[in-house]
Amino acid sequence: MKKTLVAALVMSSISMAQAAEVELDSKEQKLGYSIGTMFGSRMANDFEGMDLEAFKAGFEDAFTGEEPQMSMEDVQATVQAFQQEQMEKAQREQAKLAEEAQAKSQAWLDEKAKEDGVITTDSGLMYKVITKGDGKMPAETDTVKVNYEGKLVDGTVFDSSYERGEPISFPLNQVIPGWTEGVQLMPVGSTYEFYIPSDLAYGPGGTGPIPPHAALQFKVELLDIEAAE
Repeated sequence: MKKTLVAALVMSSISMAQAAEVELDSKEQKLGYSIGTMFGSRMANDFEGMDLEAFKAGFEDAFTGEEPQMSMEDVQATVQAFQQEQMEKAQREQAKLAEEAQAKSQAWLDEKAKEDGVITTDSGLMYKVITKGDGKMPAETDTVKVNYEGKLVDGTVFDSSYERGEPISFPLNQVIPGWTEGVQLMPVGSTYEFYIPSDLAYGPGGTGPIPPHAALQFKVELLDIEAAE
């Protein structure tokens, strides 16, 4: 609550400065205005709709030691109610964004499913054979060596071994489910494209540059298999 009240104080000081010019001659005045400018720009959106006259009355009563017009219990309850409202508002906004992201990913997957050569597995994973090699196919417990490029549905490349200039090796059972399933379908020497629903990728949490509920596209070139010991 202390941080909340300080932020409210800063915002109010900025608003009062806009209503009437203040003298900025002494170092104390300049310091006060500087602090108000620094923090006011950060806090301006935190207290939309707050009554500034009521704020000034509360601040003056507390600062001068006058009898407060609200009990501390009421003050705390009011601030907590405001914080709860803000949290619920943020949750509603996040839910809306998640719904929009899911719809966008699903629309992209629906379009991919219509393309020639795209195969959909029982899990919902989709893939297309670009070139098919004649080597062995890996097991889930194998370590594979691949080159790959990962894209978001808007075409943004978020990861690429080609850009780094070297392939990568990893245990196939320690990556996202879409990779674990898809790479097992590839003979060594193959290049496939995978179109992976978010529930077979990073799901509602996302990770790094990958947003929540994101479907993903990968180009994967299977170079070699190192069998598990």
